Amino acid sequence: MTDHIVPAKVYIGVFSSLMVLTTITVFVAYFDLGYLNTVAALSIAIFKALLVILYFMHVRYMSSLVRVFVAAGFFWFAIMLIFTFSDYLTRNWQTVPQGWA
Repeated sequence: MTDHIVPAKVYIGVFSSLMVLTTITVFVAYFDLGYLNTVAALSIAIFKALLVILYFMHVRYMSSLVRVFVAAGFFWFAIMLIFTFSDYLTRNWQTVPQGWA
C-alpha cells in the first residue's frame, strides 16, 4: 500500500480556512439572529469538522471502504442524537410546587 503524500500547501490552506471560519463564528455570535444563531454556528462547525475529517484524518485520500465506515459512524451518531432529543422533547415537565421555591 502506498501512502499519499500531502503537500504542506494543502495543510496551510486548510489551517487558514479553519482560522477564518473560527473568526466568522465569533463574529456571528455578536449578532442577535434569533434561532438562526444556532443554525449559523452549527453550519460553520459542521463545515470545519468536514475539513478536519477530510484533510487531517486523510479520509479524502482513502479507499471507499474507509469512507463507508466514516459515514456509518456519523449515521450511528445521528441515530443516538435522534433518540436523545426525542426523549428530551417528549418528557412531561413538572413544575416546582409554590412552597418549595
